[in-house]
Amino acid sequence: MRRSAAVLCGATVVLAGTLTAVPANASGSHSANTAQAAAAKVTWKKCGTENYPTLQCASVKVPLNHAKPSGKKITLALSRVPHTATKYQGPLLVNPGGPGGSGLTLAGYVASSLPKEVAAQYDVIGFDPRGVGESKPALDCKPGYFNPVRPDSVPGTSAIEKANLSRAKSFAKACGTKYKDVLPYINTISAVKDMDAIRKALGAKKINYFGYSYGTYLGAVYAKLYPERVRRLVLDSIVDPTGVWYEDNLAQDYAFDDRHKALMAWIAKYDSTYKLGTDPARIEAKWYAMRAALAKTPAGGKVGASELEDTFIPGGYYNGYWPYLAEAFAAYVNDKNADPLVEAYENFASVDPSGDNGYSVYTSVQCRDASWPRDWKQWRKDNWAVYKKAPFMTWNNAWYNAPCAYWPTKSLKPVNIANSKLPPVLLFQATDDAATPYQGGVTVHKLLKKSSLVVEQGGGNHGISLSGNTCLDKYLAEYLTNGKVPRGNGTADAVCQKLPDPEPRAPEQSSAQSTLSTARATAPTGGDTLHGILGSRG
Repeated sequence: MRRSAAVLCGATVVLAGTLTAVPANASGSHSANTAQAAAAKVTWKKCGTENYPTLQCASVKVPLNHAKPSGKKITLALSRVPHTATKYQGPLLVNPGGPGGSGLTLAGYVASSLPKEVAAQYDVIGFDPRGVGESKPALDCKPGYFNPVRPDSVPGTSAIEKANLSRAKSFAKACGTKYKDVLPYINTISAVKDMDAIRKALGAKKINYFGYSYGTYLGAVYAKLYPERVRRLVLDSIVDPTGVWYEDNLAQDYAFDDRHKALMAWIAKYDSTYKLGTDPARIEAKWYAMRAALAKTPAGGKVGASELEDTFIPGGYYNGYWPYLAEAFAAYVNDKNADPLVEAYENFASVDPSGDNGYSVYTSVQCRDASWPRDWKQWRKDNWAVYKKAPFMTWNNAWYNAPCAYWPTKSLKPVNIANSKLPPVLLFQATDDAATPYQGGVTVHKLLKKSSLVVEQGGGNHGISLSGNTCLDKYLAEYLTNGKVPRGNGTADAVCQKLPDPEPRAPEQSSAQSTLSTARATAPTGGDTLHGILGSRG
């Protein structure tokens, strides 16, 4: 699951000329002149931002259907922070997940967050996968699909269920009508083949890859299809490839419910600040009472029951949002003031009404990648069973994925990513991650023979490297520098302790508007900036 991230790198230039690959030195050291000659195959243009001034942009054309390379072409948007060191280790492709997340800005973030001497050895390459952002065509099946106020996510009556089903069916139909010729080719395997086309365009014999969330599945599938093209592979917050995608989404529901309870416990710890009580269970009951009230009378005409869930789901991804969510919760319950809640929805909600492109790609990829139940009775049975144990996000998540029950394209078979042909692979996983539960990291560790698993013990955030944990980042820097990974005897090869949970904001901070920019200014180093790029829902 995800929310599409903002596209901050908009300039694209169509690649000109015929592509002839110039092999890059896969062993590591590569002269600057040779690297520049390879990169010259793509026409780069400055598109730097205030945060990432060295960012460059370009584009490359690839076949819509890779089985027909001379057929219709589509355009992929690329970004780059070029290497500056004499020792050049090749391109490092980065992906923020989704599916549907834009990777253009992530290149700038990764390059600026790695130690300078490490980043300097790579061309950090971001890209918008097919259908996403600045790539063309960019999908937008049904503009305004998430405009508030939506029906209550919990189908407590047949009328509510019918209303939600109607929405899901209409979205699937709109995608099939608008993108009939495109939808069969919006999937992970096609995106992986695009990545290899990018590799060729860059003139590289092999690529390095760093992916978060869904980007871990994308990277693992690339490695399965092109093991000889993988030089280094980093996967952070790992999708369980054995559950794509229906089972994985059900597993998320339990994990997000646990994280919601963790937020309630955190609020209880700071009763002197939020005055919601010291018993997490009673605080949670107050949250559900707030939800019931909003189902009847949406706050500001925007935040109903479903939008409240949208607002608090990001707290499961990143605990840096907890102080802002707690303040909004307390203001509504204690002061009968809904304004902070509306503001929190506008700043943090996991479903952005303007994020139609990201959601269109999300559904297109997930519904095509693997089979989903086509009988709604199965969805109803499974989600009510989960809801009884984990009510927080279950039905919100079900409706987010429900178009897949009516998707106009047939489903492909999931890729078995088991692989013994790769060099050492570095995996990162937090034990309490909600979006990609811990078992995914353990499973992929077993399936990738030479992989090494670094665990953040007790951590619940999603996307854990380059977020301020120096223990994790030490392993990442060493691996990107010399290819070395830790080796242990247990499930984990190395264990890092989680960062401390946040503390409530100071009174002078709380009295100010809880804007997203304020959140980023006061969040732990790197954390919220990264999550602004990764977005939510996968």
